[in-house]
Amino acid sequence: MCPLPLLAAAVAASRTPLRLLGRGLAAAMSTAKRLKSVDYEVFGRVQGVCFRMYTEDEAKKQGVVGWVKNTSKGTVTGQLQGPEEKVDSMMTWLSRVGSPSSRIDRTNFSNEKIIPKVEYSNFSIRY
Repeated sequence: MCPLPLLAAAVAASRTPLRLLGRGLAAAMSTAKRLKSVDYEVFGRVQGVCFRMYTEDEAKKQGVVGWVKNTSKGTVTGQLQGPEEKVDSMMTWLSRVGSPSSRIDRTNFSNEKIIPKVEYSNFSIRY
């Protein structure tokens, strides 16, 4: 749970319109030239610092779909899909930015590949 209730409420309020846009986003992405998929795992101080919430918000801003979740070993893992240049931009964000209180020690990317279409209709937090 995010320790910043006002921030969480503000972000939650802004999510509704983004979710509605997300349905059209997946359809639009399936007609793009090159779609990319990549799995990731972020190491460092990434739990208890609203990392998943910020990741979801940034992914929606960037225009990518997929998911994010905490792991039992204290990392954050997930998958990104979308236009290649947008996925690359999100990969940079996951490697260098994160949430304001996080500390990213390293980010591992795996299963990076070009895909014919996206598998998700939006970006979500998994539990």
